[in-house]
Amino acid sequence: MTATIFCRRPGPLMADSLQDVDVERPEPGPHDLLVSVRAVSVNPLDTKVRTGAVEVPVEVRSLGWDAAGVVDAVGEAVTLFRPGQRVWYAGSFDRDGSNAQCQRVDERIVGPMPESLGFAEAAAMPLVSLTAWQLLFDRLGVARDAAVGKGCLLIVGGNGGVGLMLIQLARRLTGLTVVATASSERGRAQCLLQGAHHVLNHHRPLQAQLLALSVPPVDHVAALSHTAQHLPALAELMQSQGRLAIIDDHASLDAAPFKAKSISLHWEMVFTRPLYRTPDMRAQHRILTEVAALVDAGVLHPVVAQMLSPMNAERLMQAHRLVEAGGLAGKVVVARDVDRPLQPMAEAEA
Repeated sequence: MTATIFCRRPGPLMADSLQDVDVERPEPGPHDLLVSVRAVSVNPLDTKVRTGAVEVPVEVRSLGWDAAGVVDAVGEAVTLFRPGQRVWYAGSFDRDGSNAQCQRVDERIVGPMPESLGFAEAAAMPLVSLTAWQLLFDRLGVARDAAVGKGCLLIVGGNGGVGLMLIQLARRLTGLTVVATASSERGRAQCLLQGAHHVLNHHRPLQAQLLALSVPPVDHVAALSHTAQHLPALAELMQSQGRLAIIDDHASLDAAPFKAKSISLHWEMVFTRPLYRTPDMRAQHRILTEVAALVDAGVLHPVVAQMLSPMNAERLMQAHRLVEAGGLAGKVVVARDVDRPLQPMAEAEA
């Protein structure tokens, strides 16, 4: 038997929304790793699935789409990992999540954990790193190591987990001018800390704020939050033939205002590759491997707002409350135990 934490869906957070239970130890399939989960991160996605705002298959009983742990066992067709290795991953919507002592996960969407991080810090990064990387390089088609000053990326909602990672990637791996939006001084400071060149207030007219800056025309936009309400402003400020990438959920979205400028619209859903077993599914292994190397080289780093321990239903419900309350400058992680203290944040770039 092994311990796991079931979710009683859907609904608001109640005393029994998450429950500690014992289940049969899962057996890895041919391409699976069986991972001993040491730490997880709680994302807005977890709260949306718990409330029923986002649906997953009925057989998915536990939440959790961020994990760091140790490989316990491997399936017969596994070639990338062996027992004893430290790994990190986001998993997939069609399987039980990482809120468990042991989790089955396909090796093709798993990466080796950075050697320089503890499990708690590592658990804060997979989902946001995959989302930001795929959005920037796969959906928007931004070139790595492009000439400095060639183009401008506007990140709407820069102070969320994806936004803060996207700022790091765009500032350190591309030549784009990075402009983020935030609505509070704390959010503005965090965006600057991660490397944004400029930060706008998305509660004020965006075009007027951009015109006051000396930046290239905005040819790439990452809309990460409340996209529908920002669409008219984005249609106005974007360069013709630009690219717009969106991650948030909508019942409907009117893209007609972008036709005149031939602006292309791109969706990023982090689980598309594992859900549809795409031919390039192994790309997530490669992305997480490269992100780990960049972390160990000091190029990228996790942004952790709070760490809780131990990992059980009570602590996870506490994490859900923190995430739903909003206003966090970073991720909430829940660790089975504390293997090392959190590292201090880096200084803001000039």
